[in-house]
Amino acid sequence: MADTPTPDTTLRISSAFDGGNIICHSCEAPDKISLSIRKDHQSDFYQWFYFRLTGAAGTPCVMTFENTEGAAYPGGWENYRAVASYDREEWFRVDTTMEDGKLTIRHAPAMNSVYYAYFAPYSMERHADLVALAAQSGRVSVSVLGSTLDGQDIDLLTIGEPGPAKNGQDKKVFWVDARQHPGETMAEWWMEGFLDRLLDEDDPVARRLLEDVVFHVVPNMNPDGSRRGHLRTNAAGVNLNREWNKASPEKSPEVYYVIEKMKETGVDLSLDVHGDEALPYNFIAGGEGAPNFNERSQELLYHFKSAYAASSPDFQTEYGYPKTPRGKADLSICTNYMTNTFGCLAMTLEMPFKDNADLPDPEYGWSPARCARLGAASLDAMLSTLKMMQA
Repeated sequence: MADTPTPDTTLRISSAFDGGNIICHSCEAPDKISLSIRKDHQSDFYQWFYFRLTGAAGTPCVMTFENTEGAAYPGGWENYRAVASYDREEWFRVDTTMEDGKLTIRHAPAMNSVYYAYFAPYSMERHADLVALAAQSGRVSVSVLGSTLDGQDIDLLTIGEPGPAKNGQDKKVFWVDARQHPGETMAEWWMEGFLDRLLDEDDPVARRLLEDVVFHVVPNMNPDGSRRGHLRTNAAGVNLNREWNKASPEKSPEVYYVIEKMKETGVDLSLDVHGDEALPYNFIAGGEGAPNFNERSQELLYHFKSAYAASSPDFQTEYGYPKTPRGKADLSICTNYMTNTFGCLAMTLEMPFKDNADLPDPEYGWSPARCARLGAASLDAMLSTLKMMQA
């Protein structure tokens, strides 16, 4: 019988992989591991981390982040718990505290190789798998809108065919995008659930929607930031969700090419999917502050949010961002720009990095599986709102 290999007990911290982000100052002792989060390239934003620890099986580890007090959203650390995984599929929560301006993770890994992250990562390889799987459906046409600054493809999935709807009107055009901010990985986990249901030929809601709607879906708006391990920006350090009224191929090609395509197709509904560091709730922000927001816009927004809450207990309408006064909206933000430019129902969906305070899960918190279920539930709200649009 072969001898059992002796585990390597040399401590090592690494992040040189897709989406990785960490700076290791010291890992000589498991109870004195000192780390910092690397800033986005050419930017002061930082909060996303994702790294691997090896050589610590069965050993209580104390990992202290030295620079969390200056992170982009310090309020995000309150009542926050990091996620960990051995297989990069199941991500569970671990003991995390914020004391004296420093975030500390305490965990005794059961295995010699363990990953830690701000939220369950969504790699560009998984994104490629998502697009490839969707392409197998006869309902989907895959195209590339353009290239990012790092030369990656900006993928577009078009689902459904233009033409007359069931009632004889032209089909509505719905645009759904995710991950303008690359560290908000829950947005692409949401996208998995949304696409899985929309492409299910046996799902009656999906079938009914596609009789009257053409969907244009951008599963990942920021491939460069995603691969680089950024929180909020692209390869040039640009926050894409502050570029919509000034997008350019030189600084923000991701937004520029999406807008050019939107001008061709028109837009009746826009849903921009994000994550929020501080608020432990799922909620929607509308374009109330846009100059062109009107009574009809308010009716549709209220209806969608109410229908979403009815379709999933994980969504709520009590907590969210303060409403911007009419005419005071920042039109560089996607939802405000879309409301004002296309006169469509435009919304930003926010999900938590922490947990859903309404339905907490002590082991997993807000998780990829729950994101996907919320994505699937959005189809019910879309169908209900479509009927109101057509009335």
